[in-house]
Amino acid sequence: MQAHINSKIIKKSLLIWLAIIPIAIINGVLREKILTHIIGNYAFFVSGIILISAIFIITWIFLPRLGKGSQKTYIVIGLLWAALTVIFEFCMGIFVSGFSISQIITAYDITTGNIWLVVVIFTGFSPWLTAKLRHIF
Repeated sequence: MQAHINSKIIKKSLLIWLAIIPIAIINGVLREKILTHIIGNYAFFVSGIILISAIFIITWIFLPRLGKGSQKTYIVIGLLWAALTVIFEFCMGIFVSGFSISQIITAYDITTGNIWLVVVIFTGFSPWLTAKLRHIF
């Protein structure tokens, strides 16, 4: 039997992704205003770990409330969340912060100590992982 992708769950999952945005913004502000002054370049790593943890906690709490879906549904949710995160990052960087595209792309270079790429990948993986661990597919 073919696994059905539940578009209703996918649409509702956007509310969870929207809830992550203010947490990510607060995390970034705290990194720039506090962590960088205390631990320097390690602030990117610590901030990334904090954000990954927050994304997992938010997903863990709210994803099961959307109902049971197929494994494919949660994979699609993850791909959507990762894509929206990258689009949001580029739009905020260019139109709000005035960064160039090349400046934004440097955040994806893990050799600098910034683990933003890992955060984006985890954002995409989090719905499937949570659904698997919580037995909702």
